[in-house]
Order: sequence, then C-alpha cells, then structure tokens
Amino acid sequence: MIRGWGLFLAGALAAAACAKPPPEADSTAQVTSDDSVSRELAQGMQVFRFDTFGNEPFWTDTLHLNEVVEKAVDPTTAIKVGLKVDAGVLPPGLLQQVDLKIPATTVALLKLNAVVGIQAEVDANNRITRLGITCALCHSTVDNSTAPGIGSRKDGWPNRDLNVGAIIALSPALTAEQKAVYNSWGPGKYDPRFNLDGKSTPLVLPPAYGLAAVKNETYTAEGPISYWNAYVAVTQMHGRGNFTDPRLGLDIRNTPDLVGPKLAALRAYQHSLPTPPPPDGSFDRTAADRGHVVFDRACASCHVGTTGTDNNSGTLHAPAETGMDGAYAARTANKAYRTTPLRGLWQHPPYFHDGSASSLAAVVEHYDRVRTLKLTGPERRDLIEYLKSQ
Repeated sequence: MIRGWGLFLAGALAAAACAKPPPEADSTAQVTSDDSVSRELAQGMQVFRFDTFGNEPFWTDTLHLNEVVEKAVDPTTAIKVGLKVDAGVLPPGLLQQVDLKIPATTVALLKLNAVVGIQAEVDANNRITRLGITCALCHSTVDNSTAPGIGSRKDGWPNRDLNVGAIIALSPALTAEQKAVYNSWGPGKYDPRFNLDGKSTPLVLPPAYGLAAVKNETYTAEGPISYWNAYVAVTQMHGRGNFTDPRLGLDIRNTPDLVGPKLAALRAYQHSLPTPPPPDGSFDRTAADRGHVVFDRACASCHVGTTGTDNNSGTLHAPAETGMDGAYAARTANKAYRTTPLRGLWQHPPYFHDGSASSLAAVVEHYDRVRTLKLTGPERRDLIEYLKSQ
C-alpha cells in the first residue's frame, strides 16, 4: 500500500466516522418521532439493511469468510461476483484515490459500512474480526449511478448479479463436492434447502417489493412473508432465532431469539416497498393495451385481480399443470407451485422459479405451448408488451 493512499484512506475513514449518520437516520423512511407507523418502517428498514440476526459466528467462525475477504477479495473482484457498494456513505473523492484491486480497500469499504448486505467489525489494525450478512445482500441492489456496482440503494430489487454460491464456495471449510454444487448455481440464484437435504435445484432470487397484497411470498406458498423471513433468517442466514415447521421436520430454537421480535417491522418495511414502474419508452403502450385483452383471455384465470395471483385464495398448481420442472416442489411442504404475482417484470429476467425462461418472449412461448393457447404472432407480441408494462 502506497503511503499517500494510506494517509488519504485514514483521513477519509476518520471523516466518515464523524459525518456518517446512523442507519436509522436514512432518508428512505421519512421518520417523525411521533409517528408510530413511520417508526416501525424505520425499524424495519434498519433490520432489512443492517441486521444480521446474530449470524456472525457461522460466517466468521464456521466458514471463515472474514479471512477470505481480508486476504483475497478486492473491490473489483467483489463487484464481479455481484456485491454492491452504497455510494451514499462514501466520503467524496474516495473512489478516485484508492486502489480498487487490493483487498485492503474492501476492508476499508466494510469499515465504512458501504458493502450492501454485509456487516463487519474491523479492528484498529484493519483486520476483520467478525462478519455477517443481512437481507439486503440478496434483495437489494444499487442504481450504478457512480460506477457499475456502485450507487444508491434500491431496496427490494433482487440482486440478479449476485453469485451467492461462488461467494460461499470461497470458504476453506467446505469440501470439494460442496464447492462444486455452490459454484454450479450461477448469478442470481440460490437453493434455500441445499444445506438441509443435500439436493440442489437453485431458485431465482425473487424481488421483495410489491408484497403488500400478497399472502404467501414463496414459490411454493408454505406460509406468509414472515414465515419465509424467519425460515431464511434462521436456516439460511444462520441467525439466532426460532423456526418450527413440522411439515419440514424443522424445530430450531435459540436463546435469546434475535429474529422473532423483528419480523413485524421487517414485514412492514417490505410491504412499504412499491413495485417500480417501467421506464418511459420501455414498451409500446398501444400494443400493451391490445396485449391486456389477450392477457385477460389467456392468463387472468391464474394471474387474478390486482394481486396477480390466485394463491391469495389458496390455489396451488401441480408442476405438470403449468409445465414446470417439479424437482424443487418435491422438496417442499406443499409439493406444488403458487402463481407468481406479476410485479416489475421488465427489470428482473430470467423468469419462472428456476430461471428457465430467459425472456418474456420465452415465457409467452412456454405457456402458449403448454396451455395450448393458440396465440397468433401479433397476439404474442402484444402480450409481451403488456407484460413489460407490469
């Protein structure tokens, strides 16, 4: 590390420590002290962005990822595997002065709390002593306004660049066989049951916005949003909390429970995140209007009403009914799939639970074939434009 860079970084870190507001002061929630709803949203945002639920022992003591990051993960590499940097907490001019190809800069960014979804304790010698992850790791991204992978936070947007498996596979504690499975998943996918049953059918990371009217936020509808938040926090993030589901043979209990008391606020914040509207000019509005008619005729029996899912009334679909691969469903409590709500389709390909449709055109082709819709070429094109508008 060159002396000039070291002096600049030391000064920047000191300035940030003085100037950086606490997470609760983030402007996203627009909090007033006498507004209980706003306070709950602020608490939920804090949980979503910064709470590890006490999972540091797993990521630090079991997987030793703190050592891997400290020694081998420079910012350029981190961004290549999909990690994001919150530009809002960076001191002015920092990125122009530091070396983005050395791990010490990653440590500095962690010390600034700038890496989205990762919390780290860094000592006076710039050693990472503890490291944990938050909900935002997979379910937030940035707008790339500063540079690719660096910008303002976009909570609720699935991080389809994030290669979770490749990051976990860096751990020296895993076997070669385990690393091979993790490395096979690819960007934007994660298997939330591999560590429980040893099978691998990775899922596309879903968005966490537009959930206010959706009862069950899982591909297989095991339970409401707080069920899934607890499942992930305890069984996947390895937080210290309680999770019980006899259908899955799970009964995990920890004292103290660092998950359960935070679920209501976390749900409130997720419910507050709106579905992002499509950018101006991103679809043909006239064609979309025609496509809406096609949608109502061909798709609305499952994608019902304003929620876009018949699962709100309890409906589930056998894999064969919609031409889906049934391997993941077979590993779940319900053995079937819910109809996924249509929200922000324009910005998060690939589609279906397993990412088997690379585009909206592929989605329409799939259902036209499986459901024998007999759409004409113009109807297909109009339907695609309508889906872009959702």
